[in-house]
Amino acid sequence: MGPLINAQWLNENISEQKLVILDASIDFQIPAETEKDKANFIPNAIRFDYDKEFCDPDSALPHMIPSEDRFNELARQLGINNDSIIVVYDNSGTFASPRAWWMFKAMGHKQVYVLDGGLTEWKRKGYQVTQSYREVTSTGDFNGHLSPSNFLSAQDVLAQIEQEDSLTIDARSKARFLGKTPEPRQGIRSGHIPNAVCLPFVDLMSKHKLKPAQQLKEIFDEVVPNDKEQYIFSCGSGVTACILALAAETLGYENLSVYDGSWTEWGQKQELPIEV
Repeated sequence: MGPLINAQWLNENISEQKLVILDASIDFQIPAETEKDKANFIPNAIRFDYDKEFCDPDSALPHMIPSEDRFNELARQLGINNDSIIVVYDNSGTFASPRAWWMFKAMGHKQVYVLDGGLTEWKRKGYQVTQSYREVTSTGDFNGHLSPSNFLSAQDVLAQIEQEDSLTIDARSKARFLGKTPEPRQGIRSGHIPNAVCLPFVDLMSKHKLKPAQQLKEIFDEVVPNDKEQYIFSCGSGVTACILALAAETLGYENLSVYDGSWTEWGQKQELPIEV
C-alpha cells in the first residue's frame, strides 16, 4: 500500500477502530490551491494544526517541525496511538496534507497516508460530511522518534550543494526560482539554492489531486535523475516541498529529505549563497 489512499477506501474503512482521520488544512493560501471549504469535515476527523500547534513555538520561521517531545505530547492529546492508522487530508485537495504526512513519517510512524484529493474529492464522490470535529475522549500512547534525515537545516543543505550524489529540488514556480519575480514574503532575496533544479509542485497536480503515477514519472524523469543518494526538497516555507516528497515516494524514490526552513530561511540569510 502506497502513501496515497482514495476516498472509496476511506469511506469503506471509516469505522475501523484504529483509524485516525486528521484534518491538516491551513489558513494561508497555497499558489494554485482550489477553494477551501472551512464549513465541512469528514466524519470522525480531528484537527491537526501544524501552523499553530504542531510546530516549534520558539522559531521565527513558519510551521517548523516541533521537538520530538512536543510532537509526542500533542499527538497523545489527540488520542493517537503507536498502532494508529492515520489518514491526513486538507479542505482543498492534496495541498497542505502532505506536510502532515511527512511529519508523521519523520517521527517514524509507518501507517500514515494521504487522502488523494482531500475533502474536495470526498465530496465529489458524494460521501457524508459533518460540521464538527470528533471529540477526543482518551489519551493515546504515541511515542515517535524524530529522524534527523527527514527535516534538514540550512547547514545540512549547504553541506550538500556541492555533492554530486545529492540533489536539491525546488517546488516553487520557475519565475521565483530564476529570481524573475519578487518573493511574497518581505525581506527575502530572489533566486534559488545553488545547483538546485526546479520542479514546480503545480506541474504534479491535476486540479485538487496528484496526477496519475505514469504522468508523475514522465515529469520526474525529465528533471530528477533516479541515481542520487539523497534528494532534498525545498519550497517557500516547507509545505509544498512535501508534495514533491509524496510524489517521489509514490514513484519509489528513496533517501528523501525536506529542507524545513526552505526559501523563507535561505532567502533571508545573507551569508547563504544564491543563484539567479
